[in-house]
Amino acid sequence: MSGAAAADGPPACPLCAGTASAPIDCDGRLYFRCAGCGLVHLDPALRVDAATERAEYALHRNDPQDAGYRRFLSRAFDEVRARFAPPARGLDFGCGPGPALVAMAREAGFGMDAFDPFFAPDTSVFARRYDFITCTEVAEHLFAPRVELDRLWGLLRPGGALVIQTRRVLDDTRFRTWNYRRDPTHVVFFADASFGWLAARWGARLSLPGPDVAVLVKPDGPDSRENG
Repeated sequence: MSGAAAADGPPACPLCAGTASAPIDCDGRLYFRCAGCGLVHLDPALRVDAATERAEYALHRNDPQDAGYRRFLSRAFDEVRARFAPPARGLDFGCGPGPALVAMAREAGFGMDAFDPFFAPDTSVFARRYDFITCTEVAEHLFAPRVELDRLWGLLRPGGALVIQTRRVLDDTRFRTWNYRRDPTHVVFFADASFGWLAARWGARLSLPGPDVAVLVKPDGPDSRENG
């Protein structure tokens, strides 16, 4: 256990802020599973710095023209197309150095903005409203997932959808040998219960159409509850 965690007890969950968490020691790399929302999160003392994080992302080969990568992203984009027709407008949050999903959406006739803190840092997107927001292979990188996801939820129009693509965590035994956790920039891992917690927080309709896709739909009518 890291010095900070040993001295102060488990850190608060970055999603639900709960402090009841069970440690998961993975060969000295310490994680915690939240008893409240099921999120597994890395000991904050072990997070990489911003320069290391950006360098890791720059290694990703996310070519917008790569057919295999497009098929991978279609797991999320198919959920958009099932719910909305062009010219509905969306935001791809965390588009990375190769904004393939942005290209796919625009080719299909959708309006599509992009944001990435390292590669497309245009904060004007947060002053707009959207029919849908995609967040593909991004949620696992968020140091403050509740803050970031609350912000995205607030950008959606009534009836809008937040589509998150991230691999969902299972039991502790499989987590310890899971290649997905070995990426040094992966710091939080969502469970089914984590998305259930978000749905309850927002009054959203939740669907889990695949093992790595979650869709949260905003109620029609006036914007739903305020987030505390």
